[in-house]
Amino acid sequence: MRRAVTLAVFAAISSIAGLAPAIAGTFSVPMDEVRIVTFKKPVSSVYIGNPIYADATLIDSKHAFLLGKTMGATNIIAMGADGKVISNDQITVFGRRVGMVTLNRGATQYNFTCTSLHCETQPVPGDDPTYFGTTHSSQSTHESMATAAAAIGAASNSPTQ
Repeated sequence: MRRAVTLAVFAAISSIAGLAPAIAGTFSVPMDEVRIVTFKKPVSSVYIGNPIYADATLIDSKHAFLLGKTMGATNIIAMGADGKVISNDQITVFGRRVGMVTLNRGATQYNFTCTSLHCETQPVPGDDPTYFGTTHSSQSTHESMATAAAAIGAASNSPTQ
């Protein structure tokens, strides 16, 4: 019964989150995903109210990438070359929609990203702290090893003088 209720709530949230924003001037983006924002007038810079939740990168004068970093809400201000505000819009970052599985063991929560073949750990804020820390530590170690290997490979491929 509990699983059926959880799945029903997840389905309802997913269907709502997939809809276009109901309020003009509001952007919704899933955590760890990017959306393209289009401005009505050319802009020269964009600012995010709280960069913990989202980040923005200008593509050209009328478009920007908007990255959802963690669940929450903030705003994005776009300014023209003359320094005037072109837009000041609300951003809502929501949880992932597709392939996300949450395992609840008592009061402890574990999140995974799944395909039809397998699942991988994908901790989010609110998961068991040990699970969260161990996964992020493993990812950092993997990235460090890959960076070191790339540096060694680049050094061995560089011409000697």
